[in-house]
Amino acid sequence: MTFRSLSTPSLPLLALALSLSACTMSEQGGGEISSGASVAATSNPMVGGAAMYPTRNIVENAVNSADHTTLVAAVQAAGLVDTLAGPGPFTVFAPTNAAFDALPDGTVATLLEPENKATLTKILTYHVVPGRLTAADLAAKAKMMGGKAELTTVAGAKLTVSKSPSGGWMLTDTKGGTANITIADVIQSNGVIHEIDAVVMP
Repeated sequence: MTFRSLSTPSLPLLALALSLSACTMSEQGGGEISSGASVAATSNPMVGGAAMYPTRNIVENAVNSADHTTLVAAVQAAGLVDTLAGPGPFTVFAPTNAAFDALPDGTVATLLEPENKATLTKILTYHVVPGRLTAADLAAKAKMMGGKAELTTVAGAKLTVSKSPSGGWMLTDTKGGTANITIADVIQSNGVIHEIDAVVMP
């Protein structure tokens, strides 16, 4: 499947949502979420070949990542740049380019069409949860709820966080689809980003 690349001057603004996908988890080794971890602002790892600064917002950091061009294009098409650059705070589960590539052929190109803006917006906001939920917060919620934490997304639909068979953490969407958290706790001034390896659907 081929994805449209929006490498225009406005990319920087769009990258905000992408920065989401630029999430990184330095203190939790190998993508593992540690419930006792406390992420220091200075511990943000490099994302997409660029430094992620905790004093900058999601948009300001995302524009520098080379790994989330599809997400950026989608955020721009959905008109969510200003929202994600706002005060928040937001917890963003950011799919990588590879995650979008795994969707059925033609899906992304179709979603980027103007007439599909409402559907695209619903999908993107399903990857955003109000508040700042670090890896430690997610693990604590899951423990408190018997191993599975149910989150209410900005889209209104639920996402479930639980341990994956491999020992890491994963999200389960309303259709039963799953996505693994591969990089966690990339701290932003207006929230936190957790990278995931698949696109979840409301």
